Amino acid sequence: MNAKAGPPGVRGTLALLCLSTGTLTHVLCQALASPTCGHVRPEEGPTAPRGLGSGRAWAPLGGEARRRQHKDSCRLVLVESIPQDLQPAAGSPSAQPLAQAWLHLLDAARESVHVASFYWSLTGPDTGVNDSSSHLGEALLQKLQQLLDRNVSLAVATSTPTLVRNSTDLQVLVARGAQVRHVPMGRLTGGVLHSKFWVVDGRHVYVGSANMDWRSLTQVKELGAIIYNCSRLAQDLEKTFQTYWVLGVPKAVLPKPWPRNFSSHINCFQPLRDHFDGVPTTAYFSASPPALCPHGRTRDLDALLAVMRGAREFIYASVMEYFPTTRFSHPARYWPVLDTALRAAAVGRGVRVRLLVSCWLNTDPSMFPYLRSLQALSDPAANVSVDVKVFIVPVRNHSNIPFSRVNHSKFMVTEKAAYVGTSNWSADYFSSTSGVGLVVSQRASSTRPGVTAVQEQLRQLFERDWSSRYAVGLDGQAQGQDCVWQG
Repeated sequence: MNAKAGPPGVRGTLALLCLSTGTLTHVLCQALASPTCGHVRPEEGPTAPRGLGSGRAWAPLGGEARRRQHKDSCRLVLVESIPQDLQPAAGSPSAQPLAQAWLHLLDAARESVHVASFYWSLTGPDTGVNDSSSHLGEALLQKLQQLLDRNVSLAVATSTPTLVRNSTDLQVLVARGAQVRHVPMGRLTGGVLHSKFWVVDGRHVYVGSANMDWRSLTQVKELGAIIYNCSRLAQDLEKTFQTYWVLGVPKAVLPKPWPRNFSSHINCFQPLRDHFDGVPTTAYFSASPPALCPHGRTRDLDALLAVMRGAREFIYASVMEYFPTTRFSHPARYWPVLDTALRAAAVGRGVRVRLLVSCWLNTDPSMFPYLRSLQALSDPAANVSVDVKVFIVPVRNHSNIPFSRVNHSKFMVTEKAAYVGTSNWSADYFSSTSGVGLVVSQRASSTRPGVTAVQEQLRQLFERDWSSRYAVGLDGQAQGQDCVWQG
């Protein structure tokens, strides 16, 4: 079935990237349950609804699908966007450029591309900006149209109301045959669909911080991961896409419980165990909010906590926002879950904690007391190491581009595991707003020559940013035009 030809209007003034989260208004309506690793519902529901038209998503794995699984040769690649005029130090590590990786994924697609996205804004006119840096987004939109012209199906699940009043991206794609469903998360859970992932041919996946926005390719710092040739993981993430898809029909209601077809058998208790590039690897996807976690799906918050609790040497995290509170309910409610886990790691186990938080024109200054409180724990004499810095992307001559020039990454790494997610660190993102996370661990001692464990790759990227001139200690930067700051 085809969705409406375009996204509905905007309700209120929302940030184009959901970067200005202080302007995002929604009501927290679902409390977090006590954290457990792997959310399990004891009951099973009725027969699952049909998926994308043909219902193929719900059919038992046929011979071709089983052959694909048997032929899996999983490979993980970290991808990133570096904003224009942000110059890493010479010789510093880097990930594959995100725009290049996305275009490569679309070129590789043969049957289907499923995209879960917060909103779409791939052209300069979408944002009222005439800037040459929009060219990569426009190239991506053109590539998606070419995809449809060669009879590859495109299905999009996106949030409603949309953040971008003037975007015609989805109308253009629907006119070429794309299927689009707008998911009313505000009505269903009190949040938004904030996930950002692709599933290609039931075989390749992308997950990360980047929105379907031209600025995510040239003006915003992003980080994600692509996993190639890994049908078991791809088909597991597809189940999360299907939770959005079935909620995008008129008058949809949340199943209680979710039907059996949505259940996951890959989670933090039973991760996928395979060899990625010949390296022994465990991996699984998590999801939020709890209402969108069918039987067996690990909750996103639980995944973060599990990675933190497993650390014995270090926890390095790069996030856009850090609030041990709710952000979108008034008055704000204290929510110390992640904050407590970091403190427990630093004080209780002697784990070195480093937190890199974004600071930009739309930063809420009320975040800084929480950051200072966390850093105040640091006591070298007691073997307690907690350091906090802010990352500032200079605006320079890009001030004409709204909601840009920010580090939008959402990842964490320890000596044991890498976590790549789509959520900012505050209560609402885990209780009412949809997001996904990828947890990967590779056995460093088993890596082949020239192959680096993914957690080591991510650690190197974090340390590149941490030691760069764009990362500033909490007492090292006066209030300036590039960052809302209260020193």
